Amino acid sequence: MTTFYDDRSVRVTSTALRVDEQSYPLAELTMVWHRRGDRSWRVLAGRGAIGAALAGPLVAALLGIALAVWLHRSLTVTIAIVGASVLVGLAVGPLADVLFEHLDRSYVRGSRELEMWATWRGRPVRLLHTRDALRFGQIYRAVQRAMERVPSGPGAAQNVIGSSGTRPSPRSRP
Repeated sequence: MTTFYDDRSVRVTSTALRVDEQSYPLAELTMVWHRRGDRSWRVLAGRGAIGAALAGPLVAALLGIALAVWLHRSLTVTIAIVGASVLVGLAVGPLADVLFEHLDRSYVRGSRELEMWATWRGRPVRLLHTRDALRFGQIYRAVQRAMERVPSGPGAAQNVIGSSGTRPSPRSRP
């Protein structure tokens, strides 16, 4: 038996797919497809907040420099305002690394609910749902690889994997 994917709630082997405590023998799955849900506005707002947090100090630094030039104060005051503005702008450096990491992770996790469905024993069953796009892709690909290995003899059902987010139509046999 080959294991294609294994974590605490999903295990894909060459013989079965186990999600939580429910096990589905691959030979009984005739069609597998996926669906994408609507975008999560909470995730998108979080990404916007990260962008604003990155841009805020830089905009403040540029406004401080513009203010120093516009005020026409003494050279000492102008240099002090410009220096403070540059320090504010430089403060973004260490913070930017942390913020970009959070932004990258938000794209890896995705902003949509993803579902994997299958026809099992003649009825559609939702096998998995998650917002973690990376994990979903790994599991879906593992199921694809496992389904490719399932023997399809004369009495076995045809296994079909959908990829467009819609339910595929069964392939006709030669």
